[in-house]
Amino acid sequence: MSTTPNNTLQNVQLYIKSELAWLANSFWGIANANKTLEEFNDRQGNLGDTITFDTTPRYISYDGLVITQQPSVQRLQSLIASQAKNVSAGYTDEQFIFNVRDYMERFGMAAAEEIGTAIESDILLNIVSGVVGNDPKSTNFQVAQINSGPYRFYGNGVSPINSFTQLAQAWANFTAYGAATYKKRGVLPVDVVPQIVGTGLNQFAPERGNKTATSWEVGRFGGMDVDWSVSNLLPIHVSGTIGDAAAPNNILTVVSVNDPTGANVTSITFTEPTGGTDANAIKAGDLFEFNDGVSGLPNMRFLTFIGHKPTRQPVQFRAIANAATVSGTVTVQVQTINGVGLVWAQNQNQNLNNTIQAGMKVTPLPSHQAGWMDSGNSFYLAMPKLPDNDPFKTVYFKDKESGASLRHYWGAQFGLDNRAYVRDSVWGSTLVAENSMRLVIPM
Repeated sequence: MSTTPNNTLQNVQLYIKSELAWLANSFWGIANANKTLEEFNDRQGNLGDTITFDTTPRYISYDGLVITQQPSVQRLQSLIASQAKNVSAGYTDEQFIFNVRDYMERFGMAAAEEIGTAIESDILLNIVSGVVGNDPKSTNFQVAQINSGPYRFYGNGVSPINSFTQLAQAWANFTAYGAATYKKRGVLPVDVVPQIVGTGLNQFAPERGNKTATSWEVGRFGGMDVDWSVSNLLPIHVSGTIGDAAAPNNILTVVSVNDPTGANVTSITFTEPTGGTDANAIKAGDLFEFNDGVSGLPNMRFLTFIGHKPTRQPVQFRAIANAATVSGTVTVQVQTINGVGLVWAQNQNQNLNNTIQAGMKVTPLPSHQAGWMDSGNSFYLAMPKLPDNDPFKTVYFKDKESGASLRHYWGAQFGLDNRAYVRDSVWGSTLVAENSMRLVIPM
């Protein structure tokens, strides 16, 4: 049974509330997420903590007028409300009337900011596919949402991203694969912006330079109609030991794939140069890119997502599970979308220009902080409304700083001289993989 915590409250002495500003965090994710599924639990016919929505269907076209019928597949993605947080406080009746009653607004603001920051940090983990169910009462407790988040990326984790030219190139790479033409957005760590802005001021572009110098923000530029924003809560991905190794010990060599027909490659077996055994060789969320210029083997390139046409973009993929090396051999599980991974067979899911062959080289990225680009409003957030906690008084509110939807309930435990105040929230989020790209910022 709950007991009143050991509170630190001011007694006897006179004090005034300071005018110090809150040490605020950025809440870009909550503010800009697609909230069309926000209270999906109220939708007729939906049961459980999961809602499924459709993503872009795919076909392949054939030459001539003689038809080749192909299956029509409804591609789906799920959002799971598996996350929950609470902040609670308790006071005796004497503490409440003498010390706390006139200070409840400040305590309430602090509690709301704390939960809001927890929600923001959690939903941004989608960028590195790092969301793991945290509610012990959920059936998805400790289950990783492995298919949320991008498999493509810009940056090598070594060279900094510090110029407008690089941002423009990142967006060009993103759109070369195919991209929605609306809600084009990018988010950067707040502490990389000064260098980027500084490089822009050195260019002879007076109108843009004056605007940039006044705001000292990246904003929009280059006619690309991309909204660039910043956050201080973007996630850090800690790579496996191979990704963090120095060259050439960070280069993997393809041995085999699980599907030699190329219809659906979901795992690739590699060797690594040291021949060692390491339980931490590969980490879930690690990113990989096929290397160019391997003697006797073709360069691997993505095809466009719709139309299956060649691009200049090297093939990249993401690991969905930790993997260990055993005597220098490791098998990497590749992210799939609706069960489909890397495909070179000619069908509606084809995304590679060549067969994955033994001897090809792949380089994993080192540890990094992750920025993000997306288009088409592909980042979804739901914050279902929790029920009234009768017989206790219950209110619902949207925190004015973070934008998080919270429940607040309070009451007294009968005969125990303990007044409890609770603020809590449940939420779920997901990021459509093909509509997004990770920006790799060196540590």
